[in-house]
Amino acid sequence: MLVPDVDETFLALPRHELAGAALQRAKDLGATFAEFRLERIRSESIALRDGALENARDNEDLGLAVRVVHDGTWGFAAGVALTTDEAVRVAEQAVHLAQVSRPINSEPIELADEPVYDDVSWVSAYEIDPLSVPRAEKVALLADYSRRLLAADGVTHVTAHVASVHECKFYANSEGTSYTQQRVRVGPSVQAVSVDAQTGRFDTMRTCAPPAGRGWEYLTGTGWDWDGELAQLPGWLAEKMAAPSVEPGRYDVVIDPTNLWLTIHESIGHATELDRALGYEANYAGTSFATIDQLGTLKYGSPVMHVTGDRTAQYGLSTVGYDDEGVAGQQWDLVKDGILVGYQVDRRMAKLNEAVLGTSRSNGCAYADSSGHIPIQRMANVSLQPAPNGPSTEELLSRVRNGIYIVGDKSWSIDMQRYNFQFTGQRFFKITDGTLDGQVRDVAYQATTTEFWGSMEAVGGPQTYLLGGALNCGKAQPSQSGAVSHGCPSALFRDVNILNTTQEAGR
Repeated sequence: MLVPDVDETFLALPRHELAGAALQRAKDLGATFAEFRLERIRSESIALRDGALENARDNEDLGLAVRVVHDGTWGFAAGVALTTDEAVRVAEQAVHLAQVSRPINSEPIELADEPVYDDVSWVSAYEIDPLSVPRAEKVALLADYSRRLLAADGVTHVTAHVASVHECKFYANSEGTSYTQQRVRVGPSVQAVSVDAQTGRFDTMRTCAPPAGRGWEYLTGTGWDWDGELAQLPGWLAEKMAAPSVEPGRYDVVIDPTNLWLTIHESIGHATELDRALGYEANYAGTSFATIDQLGTLKYGSPVMHVTGDRTAQYGLSTVGYDDEGVAGQQWDLVKDGILVGYQVDRRMAKLNEAVLGTSRSNGCAYADSSGHIPIQRMANVSLQPAPNGPSTEELLSRVRNGIYIVGDKSWSIDMQRYNFQFTGQRFFKITDGTLDGQVRDVAYQATTTEFWGSMEAVGGPQTYLLGGALNCGKAQPSQSGAVSHGCPSALFRDVNILNTTQEAGR
């Protein structure tokens, strides 16, 4: 695959001059560490209803930021004027804020060491920049997808949406690292709605294509079979409308990666963010049951459970060449043989906890969603690994006498310690004696994190693996949004508690 070059209009900006002025001023004022970011994020959102354009929006965020360590204290400031005078002013403000904050800082800032990367460049894996495609062409494609569904019996309404992001970044720090980085991502979705005119009952069925670190080629057949899924969607929806309501109880379940990625995100991805486990997010997004004193001993799941953090996965939404602290992308273990063995950390968290973590290096989990925000610890691509030479989805289904096969994500709920949860989905198929036996509806699976992952008997092979994900993971105050992928195979879980959501709603 031919990887595009960094956008020439971004390269034409005075990156090195601005960085040099800011870093020198921070050094002159006594900063022991300083870093500079110049960032441009362009985004577009297009939505159709019943084949007609409902709204289209585009946005551009362009600015610079300076973060410093001065007298052991963080200072941060940002600006929008791309001049050396502004870069100097922002550096001065960052140092001033560190000086003002120093009396209330009880933890002097120390950063983990990282090799120096001198004027390097990295571009994510895509073919066609989605923002280079004419809007009329995008609308026409979504309208065509919509018309195919509207022409089918039983489909009352159709919504179609695509979000596209093109992110360019220049980073430099006082240690000598500097890089230029460009990433692209897209998030498409098409949903069919069926309404029973006599009863007023309705239901929906959405495509399972995940957002991805790909370009516009993703919507025209590279990486996803749109024609195949759109052709099947009306039939799945009609079957769901006619399906019986599930009988609640304990079932064996086979979960498709189009659903399981979200359970990974909520119960593993967030739970293994070290800042959350240490209580830094308690006021807003909660803490984690997976506390650092349990590292190396907590039985997170069954022995077949192997989960990695990864900033290098091809097409991953959280994949980078370098993070927002100048740390190179890498892969590492979070859960191995069912035991908690690692966390997601940035340079400060790595240094502060190196004795417990057993390493003094960050695994590259710092990110800010714009130049106006300070980098915080953000999630890597957290993925459940398949079993080498593992079974197919059909083989997993064949091991179940009475169970449910779950496909596609929908609603979810989890507590503030990432422990008690319930998840629903798009489609639920009854499994009878190893074969699919029609859909059921109103299904949610409920468990605690360790109970659920402890019940995982088998994971599928690489042929069942899929990279799911989300564009809008929220964290921090002021709130920041991050895009992240989660890969996983199909997996078999034994004796899972299944709720009837209609019955639960009436309690």
